[in-house]
Amino acid sequence: MKTFLIVSLFITLFLNSCGSNNHTVKQPVRKPQPHASTSNTGTKINPAAQTEREYQALIKTYKPETTDVLNSLLNDSSNSPNVSVSVENKSNCNMVLTISGNNYFKKIPIAANKTGSAMVPKNQNYNLSGMLCNSVYQKTKYIAGSFSIKLSN
Repeated sequence: MKTFLIVSLFITLFLNSCGSNNHTVKQPVRKPQPHASTSNTGTKINPAAQTEREYQALIKTYKPETTDVLNSLLNDSSNSPNVSVSVENKSNCNMVLTISGNNYFKKIPIAANKTGSAMVPKNQNYNLSGMLCNSVYQKTKYIAGSFSIKLSN
């Protein structure tokens, strides 16, 4: 009987000590990925891959304004309400340039080592932005005349 009581006491103490321990479960610390975003499916997409997808989708439907831009550059366009914006992509990455301003929004796909252009209403502020080989380009510019920039990585 004494053995039974001692064994019962040890079992009771053991079970009580298991229940009174303060167990804390540490959650893993999640650091944001500097060059990745999460898609709808929960997979990570880096900005260069996302830009390349956007470029490939946009290039299928994009209508370049080459004729209007060349006419603007070669002829006297001082009386025209529009001016040309040309962007030379001197990198090895495709890019999508976004031009937005007062009642104006356009995305221009620009292939690696190529030039893209658009006609925009003059005498306005425009936000020019895009991703070039994991580098962000962003500039606000007042455009009163034809404007040209060269971007490289």
